Amino acid sequence: MDDKDFQATVREVLTNLKTIVKIPVGISNHHIHLTENDYKKLFPHEAIKVKKELNQPGEFASEQMVTIKGPRGKIARVRILGPFRSHSQVEVSLTDARKLGIKVPIRLSGNLDNTPGIDLESEYGSLHLNDGVIVAKRHIHMSEKEAALLGVKKGDTVSVSVDNAERPIVFQNVEIRPGKNFKLEMHLDTDEANAGNISGKSFGKIIS
Repeated sequence: MDDKDFQATVREVLTNLKTIVKIPVGISNHHIHLTENDYKKLFPHEAIKVKKELNQPGEFASEQMVTIKGPRGKIARVRILGPFRSHSQVEVSLTDARKLGIKVPIRLSGNLDNTPGIDLESEYGSLHLNDGVIVAKRHIHMSEKEAALLGVKKGDTVSVSVDNAERPIVFQNVEIRPGKNFKLEMHLDTDEANAGNISGKSFGKIIS
């Protein structure tokens, strides 16, 4: 087998592998990431408390929740996720954004340029964020080894099929987000999950 034939065989194997790997689906409700300083403004005398460990290593849902307020409405009991970040960020769905009365761009986490702000309120204090509100772009977390095995890299986009009896659905433009310690999981927001009637333990597969 010459080099061209070998490379073609490798590509064929990787393509076939993508279509059989089951990707767990994680559904993200609206939530907040805060800097330590912003957290202390909302909870000045209360340390952040872990309620539940999340699937991605080192990340957790905290006991603390706040109300987010926009020009037209508010959403109560929005949970803070940890650990603390270098920039505060609020993730909502498009349905949430309409309720709040703000126009929110679809972005990957951390891409916060030219994003709207919002008001946060706890029982101890309030805070206005000048920016940081996004609708999270659908994406797949995976380890660097899994990315290499599947033949994908950071920034690639794929289409993922999620099959169920009542409402099978294909999500396009799903961005690949590899990391050294990431666990394989596709993240959707509640609007996307509802569109596919996805709940509980669900799995997708890369189809292109």
